[in-house]
Amino acid sequence: MTNRTFAIIKPDAVKNNNTGLIFDHILKAGFNVLSARLIKMTLAQAEGFYGVHAERPFFGELTEFMSSGQCMVLALEKDNAVPAWRETIGATNPEEAAEGTIRRLFATSIGENAVHGSDSDENAQKEIAFFFPDTELIANN
Repeated sequence: MTNRTFAIIKPDAVKNNNTGLIFDHILKAGFNVLSARLIKMTLAQAEGFYGVHAERPFFGELTEFMSSGQCMVLALEKDNAVPAWRETIGATNPEEAAEGTIRRLFATSIGENAVHGSDSDENAQKEIAFFFPDTELIANN
């Protein structure tokens, strides 16, 4: 079943000039890019986006990091998009990520782990809607 997921190429990966390499990895993994935008999140945007983690001890560090520089937000489509993207990016800890995954290739630490990926279909819909109006989601038909 074709569905959607949401991804962010995080500030560490953009700063390290890995955006194009990660974008290429996305395409080679068979994802259709419905929309993509280079942005610099404000602290308020990062706090809103990661609000589900507000009570967690890493929330401040995460939102500061995500608003520290440019990142690329993407709406992606593929059969079983959420689990396919999670497999493509690998474990949060790059040392535990499988060979060939984005985080194994481009992440520098657990905190600066190159990419974000939705963890469920429901969250993917919410996360896509946070950054993209429906009019910006363009499917290849």
